[in-house]
Amino acid sequence: MSVGMAKWLGPTGRVYATDIRAEQLAEIRAAVVQDALSNVVVLEGTESSTNLPSECCDAIFLRDVYHHLTRPHEFDVTLLAALKPGGRLAIIDFPPERRSTLPAGVPDNRGGHGIPASIVVAEVTRAGFRHVRTMSRWPPDDDRNMLFLVMFEKP
Repeated sequence: MSVGMAKWLGPTGRVYATDIRAEQLAEIRAAVVQDALSNVVVLEGTESSTNLPSECCDAIFLRDVYHHLTRPHEFDVTLLAALKPGGRLAIIDFPPERRSTLPAGVPDNRGGHGIPASIVVAEVTRAGFRHVRTMSRWPPDDDRNMLFLVMFEKP
């Protein structure tokens, strides 16, 4: 997604790509080099921080990430700090799968592999965001109904 967004934004835009795993960061860096993109900054995050600069972003997008957070409140606070006032946060994830194993280290309230949208809303608003909208099916015309989208705004 980082490469696609960087191409879409063009050379005057900036994309921050973060991950906590070395292999993912290497893949992102290789894709950036392959496509000769000068507008992508690759940062290594941690379980508790995005490591994004303060107020660097107009928007932040997380896909299939939130349900893996082991320290969601600390992480959410860094998301808030990284957004400019009025900035938007989009979280795309999926509800817990029945009889699935909870990923190691994540809070027990998830209900398995995945996360209920209501918990995303509760945790992210606790960090200071304003909940804008929840779409129970993402994309809206996807009949598989596997993903949801929750939108937030920094006050």
